[in-house]
Amino acid sequence: MRRKQGLMHGIILMTLVLTILFSATACKTMNFENGGSSSSMTPAPPEPSPVYYDFDDVLIPQELKMDKDNCFVYRASGISAGVLVLSGRVEVNSLVAFFENNMIKDNWALVSVVRTPRTLMLFKKENRTCVINVRANSITTNLEVWVAPGSDMAPGAGLLKESGLAE
Repeated sequence: MRRKQGLMHGIILMTLVLTILFSATACKTMNFENGGSSSSMTPAPPEPSPVYYDFDDVLIPQELKMDKDNCFVYRASGISAGVLVLSGRVEVNSLVAFFENNMIKDNWALVSVVRTPRTLMLFKKENRTCVINVRANSITTNLEVWVAPGSDMAPGAGLLKESGLAE
């Protein structure tokens, strides 16, 4: 009889311990601070913010990394021109949509888009032109951003004339 009582006490004690453990685990997964339930887990990390590199009015997704060996930017009289070369794991259509949306915010006007195995986008501003070349390969997407003085500038006011190279 004593053995039966000891066994009953052991079962009751084990049940009590398991109940406490399950209750503690359930409370831990619930978010009581915000009045929420277990469905409101930790928030997703914020999306990477796009950045401006050498051109103050061309926003670039942060997922793309710059290839500094193939970039060239020239600055003169407050105008910057040249090429930025970047690559990363982004989907071509989302990258094209990114530029279509964000270039307008920086006062660029979309002139044309050519979609072939590569996508060429031409944007224009009052004194500059921007060509965006997007090309995908099997692993990454490559991006070239070309910015040049616009054709509506005064004759002889280009970068080459200022530097003394065009004569």
